[in-house]
Amino acid sequence: MRPVLVYTLLRVLLIVVAFGVLYLLGLQNLFVLTVVAFLVSGVVSYVLLSKQRDAMSARLSGRLNRSKRHDD
Repeated sequence: MRPVLVYTLLRVLLIVVAFGVLYLLGLQNLFVLTVVAFLVSGVVSYVLLSKQRDAMSARLSGRLNRSKRHDD
């Protein structure tokens, strides 16, 4: 479960950082600020968190494969 937790915490951190930077750059409308922060953090996480995303994916698919074997 650790890779899932690490990836999730890093995504939340990226959203918070993007929100803060955009606010400091002068984006004051809360709705627009939130939408742009999510978009920016999504693009940044796609580039920077690929290793963590792969680890999370491997962990989740391993769990799904184990549960399917137990069901048979």
